[in-house]
Amino acid sequence: MPSQLHESHLLLFRNQPALAVELIRDALGEELPEFREARIASADLTEVQPAEYRADIVIELWTDGVPVYGIVVEVQLSEVSRKWFVWPVYVMNLRARLECPVALLIVTPDEAVARWATRTVSVGGQNYFTPYVLGPSGVPEVTEDARARESPELAVLSAMAHGRDADPVRAIEIAIAAQKASVGLDADRSRIYVDLIMNSLGEAAREALNTMATQKYEFQSDFARKYIALGEASGRAALVLRQLIARFGRVDSEVGDQIQRASVAELDVIGERLLTARTLQDALGA
Repeated sequence: MPSQLHESHLLLFRNQPALAVELIRDALGEELPEFREARIASADLTEVQPAEYRADIVIELWTDGVPVYGIVVEVQLSEVSRKWFVWPVYVMNLRARLECPVALLIVTPDEAVARWATRTVSVGGQNYFTPYVLGPSGVPEVTEDARARESPELAVLSAMAHGRDADPVRAIEIAIAAQKASVGLDADRSRIYVDLIMNSLGEAAREALNTMATQKYEFQSDFARKYIALGEASGRAALVLRQLIARFGRVDSEVGDQIQRASVAELDVIGERLLTARTLQDALGA
C-alpha cells in the first residue's frame, strides 16, 4: 500500500504536471522539446495480458494536438530490484502508445536510493536503459518569493527535500518561501501544502525557527513573522495535545480544535496547569 510520503510527492505532480519538465530541465540539465500543454494521462501501461504494469504518474507533453514527449514519474522510497525489469516496460509501452520519445523520472527522498537508481542497465543485445534520477540533494533550493509563486509545487518539493538539511537557517528560508507561495492557492491545496512543509522540517530547523523568531533572526516582512508564529504554535499545540492524551486519555475533537486554535501564550498556560491539574477541565481552564 502506498505510504503517505509516497502519495505526498505524487500530489505535487498531479497538481502541476509541468513540474516533471521543470525538474528534468533545471535540476538535471536535460533538454526536452517545446510544448504547449502538459497533461496527466492514464498510468495503466499494460499491453499484454495477464501482466499488469501501472506506473505512479504518466505525463504527456502536447503541441497542436500531437504528443511530443512522455514522462513516467516514479516515486521510489526504497531499493526494489524488480523495478529494473518493470521500468523499461513502462517506457516502451508508453512510447508505443504515444509514438514519440519517452523518459522515466525517478524521484526519491532518500540519497541512498538515488545512488542505487542512478545506473544504466542492459535489457539485452545492444539495448540499454537509463532513467533520470532526482534525490533530495538534486532538488533546487527555492528561497526566492517570485520563483516560489511561479511554481508552488516546486517550492513545496524543495521544502520537503531540504527541511532536514544540516543548515536549519537555509531550511527555514526554503520553508517560508514555500508557505508564502501556498497561501495564494485554493483552500484545499494551501492547507495540504502548509502541513507538508511544516511536517518536513527537522528538529534542528524547528528549534532554530523558535530561536530566530524571538532572538537572532530578523525577517523582512510581517508575512514571514506570521508564519514563524504559525509554525511555533503548530508545534506547541501538537506537544500539548500529546501531553493531555498521555495524562487524561483520549480527548474529543472539540478539545483538539480548542488546542489547535490556541495561541502560544495560551498553550504555555495549559502546559503549566498540566503540572498540577487533576482533571482535563482543570488543565484547560475556563
